Parts: sequence; C-alpha cells; structure tokens
Amino acid sequence: MLSLNRLSFDNLKGDMLGGLTAAIVSLPLALTFGVASGAGAEAGLYGAIIIGLFASLFGGTATLISEPTGPMTVVMTAVVTSLIAANPENGMAMAFTVVMLAGLFQILFGLLKLGKYITLMPYSVVSGFMSGIGLILIILQLAPALGQSSPGGGVIGTLIALPTLLSNTVTVEMALFAMTLFILFFTPAKLKKNIPPQLIALVLISIVSVIAIGGAPIQRIGEIDVSLPNMVLPSFTQDQVRVMLLDALVLGMLGCIDSMLTSVIADNLTRTEHKSNKELIGQGLGNIMSGLFGGLPGAGATMGTVVNIQSGGRTALSGVFRVLVLIVAVFGAASLIEMIPLAVLAGIAVKVGVDILDWSFIKRAHRVSRHSTVIMYAVLLLTVFVDLIVAVGIGVFIANVITIEKLSASQSKNIKAMSDVDDRNPLDPAQRKLLNQAQGKVLFFYLSGAMIFGVSKALARERKNIQNHEVVIIDLSDVSMLDDTITLSLENVIEEALDLNKTVYVVVKTAKAKEKLQNLGLHTRLREEDFTQSRTAALEMALLTVKGSKD
Repeated sequence: MLSLNRLSFDNLKGDMLGGLTAAIVSLPLALTFGVASGAGAEAGLYGAIIIGLFASLFGGTATLISEPTGPMTVVMTAVVTSLIAANPENGMAMAFTVVMLAGLFQILFGLLKLGKYITLMPYSVVSGFMSGIGLILIILQLAPALGQSSPGGGVIGTLIALPTLLSNTVTVEMALFAMTLFILFFTPAKLKKNIPPQLIALVLISIVSVIAIGGAPIQRIGEIDVSLPNMVLPSFTQDQVRVMLLDALVLGMLGCIDSMLTSVIADNLTRTEHKSNKELIGQGLGNIMSGLFGGLPGAGATMGTVVNIQSGGRTALSGVFRVLVLIVAVFGAASLIEMIPLAVLAGIAVKVGVDILDWSFIKRAHRVSRHSTVIMYAVLLLTVFVDLIVAVGIGVFIANVITIEKLSASQSKNIKAMSDVDDRNPLDPAQRKLLNQAQGKVLFFYLSGAMIFGVSKALARERKNIQNHEVVIIDLSDVSMLDDTITLSLENVIEEALDLNKTVYVVVKTAKAKEKLQNLGLHTRLREEDFTQSRTAALEMALLTVKGSKD
C-alpha cells in the first residue's frame, strides 16, 4: 500500500507555477498557525514543509496540497495547552508525540481501507463541527488582536478574561489587526487572482509596523531558528497515555476528514479520481515525520489545493516544488519573518476562521428541517464549549437516531399481514384466487425493501393475528436487506406460530436468506419443504394444508 508516487515531468511548467503559487499562499498561513497553536512559528513552517513533501510523494491525490490547516491547528492548540499545563517540562514533546500517534492512526485507517467511509457523516454534523472550529479560531485570536498574550484556558478562559483584555487594549496593535482584516476582506478580485491577500497583508502591514512604529514595543514573531529541525523523540508518562491516544484519535480523524473532503474538491476540478486509502497512508506518514521533527499536524488544505490546480498543477511534482520554494523562502528570509507583528497573524487567523464557518448552511438554517438545524447548532456549541470528540459523537448519534426513526417509519409500511384480497397486497390474479379460496384461514405476511432493526416493532404488531389462522406464510422474496434484529424478530414470529400448532411456509429467493434463518436454529423445527422460492407454491401448499385439516 505504501508506494512512492512517480514524479512526471510532462506538465513541468504548470506544476512549477502551481507549486510556486501554493507556496506563496502557504507561507503566511504556516506562520499564523504555528504562532496560534502555541508551538511557535517554526512548528508551522516545519509542518508545511514536511507534511507537504511526504503527502505529495506517498499520497493518493496528485494535486493535493497538504499543510497545517485551521481545524488541525485548533485541536493542536488544545493539545499543547493541556499537556504543557499537566507536564511543563515534557508537555511540548508529548504534544508532538500526539501528532505522531495521529499519523499512525491515519495509516491504520488506510490499511483497513476506511478511506471511503471517513466522510460518511450527516452534513448537519460536519457543518456544526467545522463552524465550531472556525468560531474557536476566531475567539482564540482576541488576545493577540488586542495586543496582549493569551490568558490561557482556551475559549472559556479567553471569554472570561475578555473584560480585562478590552480594558488593556494596545491601540497600535489593534490598529494593525484592523488594517490586516481590511486588506483580507476588501482586496479587489482582480488583484486576488495574482497575489494572495494574506501575502499582501503580511508584507504591507509588517513594513508599516517597522517604518511607522519603529522601536515601539509591540508583539512580533521574534527570532526564528533557521537550523535543520531537531528530532523530537516520543515522550509520555504512563498516566497520560489514554489522554494522548484520545487526542491523537481526534487529530487523526479530523485530518482524514479534512483531507478526504479536499480530495473530492480536487477530483471535481481535475476530473480525476483520488485513491482514498493511499492518501490516508501518505497523510499519516507526513504527520509522523512532522511530529518527529517538531512540526504541526496537517491535512489536505482546500485553499492551497485549489490555487495549485487553478495555476496549472496537475501532478505530485507541484507539491514537491512547493516544498522547495518554502525551504528557500524560510531559510533565506528568516530575519525578515522575525519582524512580522503577531497582530497581523491574528488577523489572518480570524479571516481563516470566518472562511471555515459554514455560512451557506447558517444563512439557510431556517429553511431546512428543524432537526438538521438543531443538530448543527448543538454540535457547534458543544465543539466550542465542551469538546470536539463529544460534539461529533453526540451529533452523529442524534442524527443517526433521527434518520433511523424516519427510515423505520417509512419501511414499516412495507410490512403487511393479510388473510384476504385487498388493495395493499402484491399478489397477481392467480395468487389472489388461491388466498381467497383459503377462506381467511391463511395469514400472509409480506415484507419488502430493506428490513432494518427499526421496523421490528411493526412486525411485532402484526403477530397478534397469528392465533386466528391455521397457516402462516412469510414472504421475503422482495426483501433487499435483512438485518440481524429483523431476523430474530422473524424467528419469534415463526416460533410463536409453531408453538400454536400452526403450519409455517417461508418464501425466500436467495440461499443466503434461507441460510440466515436456518442458522438461528429453525432448521430443527421447519422442514426443508417448508421453504420455497415461489409465492404461488407457498399459497398452493397452504391451501392443501387448510383443506387437509377440514377432512
């Protein structure tokens, strides 16, 4: 499954241009996410370089650009904060260990071929989850936007400290933050096509801060270590293994969802088809290596991927070239990067947060079903104020329960019990005649479609009529799926009929359905001739049984 992608030079010019443009977009975001996570600007840069390289070389989506993303940064911020609070000496090393474990989980998902199932989540849950992450990213930037250090405590800590932050606002830094947002939101569309607004804001506002403010004491990125990254060996305590594994699972799953959704976007733009499981393995390998060398976790980034494709990138070579450009930029301009104000990065992060919010759903929430709206906002609030995994777990559970209830209500109509001809039955004229000749002594159970556990109650309601008939026919010929719960319910129906000394015939079209019933133990009570593939044959045998009992 792990195989190196062949680097094709057939589209060299397009791939080089795509990689260059993607690198220009990546640089300010990598710095922003590195600082926002608490791991430092270097962590963001290393993550953008290392994950981008390994995902391009070993992933399954040729044009995918992988790097630290907003959602991954939000989770990493929480991981860094909690682990450093619990273990100040080794907390950062433990956080990078979580990144490596997340990569291992992603490789495991790929090896288990779970790629195509990763995104099978109700849209209301995905929408609430992503909007919640966007809101967290915005709230966490309030302190640097106001010219102050983070108060700690995540979202709740920031909101509690907000009155203090506002009263101590550094006007100059707030002005830099506001100018950054102005550029990001109001850059003309024509200019955006050639230069990313993030880069314009980063360069322009940084120059303004140096010229206009000079030596004023404002928060800047500061010294960046431009040496090769040191290896961060896995570190953890026995008591915190469970917490780290849970964090890694959340981080790994989020990275999978982020990457798979972006891969689908890339497929739509390039009219190709990505390899889900291979991509998960490539992402996992990238995160393992990033964590090993002190980099942020990452995933497929929508903005970088779209820019790459629109600029001409078509093969994995574009991702590799992007990495080379980043290496040159980082190690050649470290002294300039050090002067970037944190307020500028806060502005870029807020814009990312605003873009992550699912405005299309929020604007139309009053038009969609009440259930979907409630689930979306519940997941959003749980994501922001409780926990990411709790939000997704509860959201998926509630959404699935509602879906199962609706499906069960619909499928319950496909369970019918009849003893004479009416408009509901599926019988042809000859079969109707046979059922009428039984003079109400045959109870015909008809099931159709997908029979899931939610319709077992409907089946149980029809059992009350069994004692009033001599023969019971259970017709499963039109059932497309028979789950275990319904199979057990059918067993109860058959057992009850046999205990009442009724004759039972079962109509099954496939040997698999017959075997499933017999495996429950019914083979000891039902004869081989009690099973048939023909509805007509079952009715004929039932009629003979009724006539025989009269004689």
